[in-house]
Amino acid sequence: MTTGQPDYATGVEAPAGALPWRIELRATVKLALPIALTQLGQVAMMTSDLMLIGRLGDVAIAGAALAHLILFVGFVFGMGVMSAVSPLAAQAYGAREPRMVRRALRVGLWTALMIGAPMTVAMLFGEDFLLALGQDPQAARLAGQYLTGLCWCLVPGWWFIALRGFMGAVNRPEPALWITMAAVPANLLFAYALIYGEFGMPRFEMLGAGIATTIVNIGMCAAALWVAYTQRPFRKYQVLGRFWRMDWPLTGKLLTIGGPIAGAFLLEYGLFAAAAILMGWIGTIALAAHQIALQVASIMFMAPFGISMAATVRVGHAVGRRDSVETRRAGFAAIALGAAFMAAMVVLILATRHVLPLAFLDGGHAEADATLALAATLLAAGSTFFIADGVQTIAAGALRGLNDTRVPLLFATLSFWIIGFGTSYTLAFPAGLGAIGIWVGFTVGLAFYAVLLVWRFNALTARGYMPDAPGHAHG
Repeated sequence: MTTGQPDYATGVEAPAGALPWRIELRATVKLALPIALTQLGQVAMMTSDLMLIGRLGDVAIAGAALAHLILFVGFVFGMGVMSAVSPLAAQAYGAREPRMVRRALRVGLWTALMIGAPMTVAMLFGEDFLLALGQDPQAARLAGQYLTGLCWCLVPGWWFIALRGFMGAVNRPEPALWITMAAVPANLLFAYALIYGEFGMPRFEMLGAGIATTIVNIGMCAAALWVAYTQRPFRKYQVLGRFWRMDWPLTGKLLTIGGPIAGAFLLEYGLFAAAAILMGWIGTIALAAHQIALQVASIMFMAPFGISMAATVRVGHAVGRRDSVETRRAGFAAIALGAAFMAAMVVLILATRHVLPLAFLDGGHAEADATLALAATLLAAGSTFFIADGVQTIAAGALRGLNDTRVPLLFATLSFWIIGFGTSYTLAFPAGLGAIGIWVGFTVGLAFYAVLLVWRFNALTARGYMPDAPGHAHG
């Protein structure tokens, strides 16, 4: 493109004579930045909730941890399914099929309802489930109270993810960011009022924390729907048009693509949950240091997560245009961008590894100092883990743009549980490396997964593979 005009496919204005790789990198950054900041906003809301709940006491924190364990299993599954909206809508956008864009969003919203309704009801029995697992009765009771208010956020939370995927697919991810930024202080205000009974509100404590999260998620969903229905450039898609019309073939395609994504998410989430259990076997210092180091990693992960979602869109656009050269370029540009960013972050982490843990824990006594020292060691040991984690999530996003999710699910099973968990356990206990061994196992598993995914993307795009073209829409 040498006209110096905005392009339908890239969504950015390219200078005359700009190189294709430069155009691709600019388009990827433009998409990825607001997505990553949106995710940071979500992390900020969760962090503020935990800070407020923490003032209710140690048992309340334990109850919140148990409630989040149950909620996240369901939420991560639905998030995986909703992730399929983005490649389907992006492919339709690239093919200039606006009705297909609408259909992709519509089946996502309906699928969220169908999955979310029974899952929401099941979470109302969270206390009974936790007691059956042998958890502390008081912590289980508080977790049950939290879930009673929290479970209703599933469907609106998934709808927001689907709407965010639609907005990104048409090169306009910014509204989701503005909505999330507005939600962060709103969530803090509602949670403070309902947990402690301030501003004339009743004091609901754990139940109030759950209700506040649900209210904010409903508000975010409503705001996103309003933007998508009334504001340019979204309103031309008439996202609620023929909403009541079921589209079973496309729903099946969404589940075919999204089901394996959900499975891979759960396998990865399960690995980190299992790692926490292994750390608990080692001791409370190891578990606390692990949580601190992992929180630092989670914040850093938002950047490659945003690039991953941008890769899905950029690859999907090229697939819609049936452009195999652009498909390959879009994926590898995103992977290179993410690897470079995470390499820079590794240098920063290594330089500040003794300072960063102080944001989560004050020193001054023996146990805290030991925790801080171990957290700094884990951050150093995990330096290559950060790069591998960034590359794998971006490569997986690029493959989603090709609707390729089933083989990556097999890769995830092999990498996370056979290689990753096996290495973590072996190094931590038989080899006697303790907490460091668990993190080395992370690195081995994630690096293996990253290599397999990059190999898969290279193999598919080298032979010009294209998934089925988006169907011609009539609804």
